[in-house]
Amino acid sequence: MPTASDLFERARSLAPSLVATRRDLHRHPELGFQEFRTAALVADRLRALDLPVRTGVGRTGVVAEIVGHPGPTVAVRADMDALPIHQAPDADADYRSTVDGVMHACGHDAHTAGLLGTAELLTAARDAGALRGTVRLLFQPCEETVDDEGLSGASRMIDDGALDGVQAVTGLHVGSNLPSGIAFIAPGPIMGGGEELVMDVRGRAAHAAFPHEGVDALVLAAQGVVAAQQAVARRIPPTSAGVVTFGRIEGGRAANVLADHVQLVGTLRYFEEPVRDALRDAVRASFAGAAAAGGSAELTIRPGYPPVVNDPAATDAVTRGLVEQFGRDRVLPMPPVLASEDFAFLARTVPGVFFWLGAALDEPRQHHHPRFDIDESVLPIGATALARAALSLLDHLA
Repeated sequence: MPTASDLFERARSLAPSLVATRRDLHRHPELGFQEFRTAALVADRLRALDLPVRTGVGRTGVVAEIVGHPGPTVAVRADMDALPIHQAPDADADYRSTVDGVMHACGHDAHTAGLLGTAELLTAARDAGALRGTVRLLFQPCEETVDDEGLSGASRMIDDGALDGVQAVTGLHVGSNLPSGIAFIAPGPIMGGGEELVMDVRGRAAHAAFPHEGVDALVLAAQGVVAAQQAVARRIPPTSAGVVTFGRIEGGRAANVLADHVQLVGTLRYFEEPVRDALRDAVRASFAGAAAAGGSAELTIRPGYPPVVNDPAATDAVTRGLVEQFGRDRVLPMPPVLASEDFAFLARTVPGVFFWLGAALDEPRQHHHPRFDIDESVLPIGATALARAALSLLDHLA
């Protein structure tokens, strides 16, 4: 196995290329399942390393393999898609998005650039005879959303055989609000599951001067929202984590007409399935009063992502590798967060290890925000971390 200093020194030599690649991707963001330019760039870079490349995996994904000595096979994943967010006008003009209404507001450009760097590091390790197995590189489309059949990029890649023969998978996410250069990792549930809620509340229209002649769907919806927030505090154990949020409400036609239909769209987040079920029931019960008032409420639940659950044994192996690589003070326990990630599907198929890498600027930026950005000095750290994680998994499995 490459020494910690050798691996990181080689990654540092790649820093200018990694930054240039990340900025190129940032200038040309593409939404989920539309990553045609990104996938072509990735495939060209991998072919330049003389790696066998498979394109069109899970629609627009790219897969390549680095084959070393006979041994186990592990996968390393990076997501490639951007978000439908317009980049703020004060963003850095040198690499701001050139696509109106689309930007890399979550760091997937950094993930893709970093995994390309990892490919170079592991190819060098193979050439030096230090790769004890095979590493499969997964450049995944569409992490941020799902297609018209409700499937995200991870699910599509799994269906296309991306994990066939793989014994473990790893990946990372940059954290724009976490201290730069610090890795955060923990076993067990580390990111929440999420489902989309669509509540249709129906009443009966009437003139605003004669509300007794109608059923105000807007009032029923408002009562339901408040009841749902109160119910969350009473329907799940205080030691369990869960949340219900309604982020959009639409309804009504005129200021002087009672609304006959209001639609609310939101999410529920959880770590444990019993909590998920309790939250579903709480939301339904919170809007049950609509029927007693002469209206109705119908809940549609759109499946989302399950929780990300790190395999304990594999996570221990990766943690030890990261500590050996960077030092104990640069690898810290990760507190669970209720944000969701479709890496969860990969980690449900084979043992998975997902971790975060701090990338905060002096003025930290928020994910999914028009001013999102990261400290690019973490790119060689990320490439090194993924390479070390893959090598540690190979040793663990061997």
